[in-house]
Amino acid sequence: MSAKRLGDSFFHRDCLEVAPELVGKVLVTDLGGREVRVRITETEAYCGEEDTACHAHKGRTPRTETLYGESGIAYIYLCYGMHWLLNVVTGEKDQPQGVLFRAGEGYTGPAKLTKAMGITGELNKASFVHSHKLWIEDDGKPCRYVTDKRVGINYASREDIDKQWRFILKP
Repeated sequence: MSAKRLGDSFFHRDCLEVAPELVGKVLVTDLGGREVRVRITETEAYCGEEDTACHAHKGRTPRTETLYGESGIAYIYLCYGMHWLLNVVTGEKDQPQGVLFRAGEGYTGPAKLTKAMGITGELNKASFVHSHKLWIEDDGKPCRYVTDKRVGINYASREDIDKQWRFILKP
């Protein structure tokens, strides 16, 4: 079976539907004529202004504006002033939510993943559906996942810290 690029309808759903279904898909970059492909092994869902772990929890800001945009676009931000982290916006416009790409085969953290794939803030707002530099494919490989707490969100409420919104590929 040949790989199929994910389209608008895949991303135009709630982040809690999209996040687990991204596990096992293939993240692809083509930056300068060389494709890099990595199977997604871990994602985390961030569900709007009500979610104290979501960047949009405090409302619209220049940093979070991308989260309020159309589904299927990249939300890329700088973490600790040195690491680019990649998310995809999901759901309805003006209802901020997204999915963080936490790990990929061979890359055990979100910063290692973006570095290996050449992803920087220059791709912020790129469309996963229409871009020729960044997209996601479904190659049909069956995958199962387990859930766990999200990590690195100690600033969030205890209730949001404890939510099982991290999705991890089962070996």
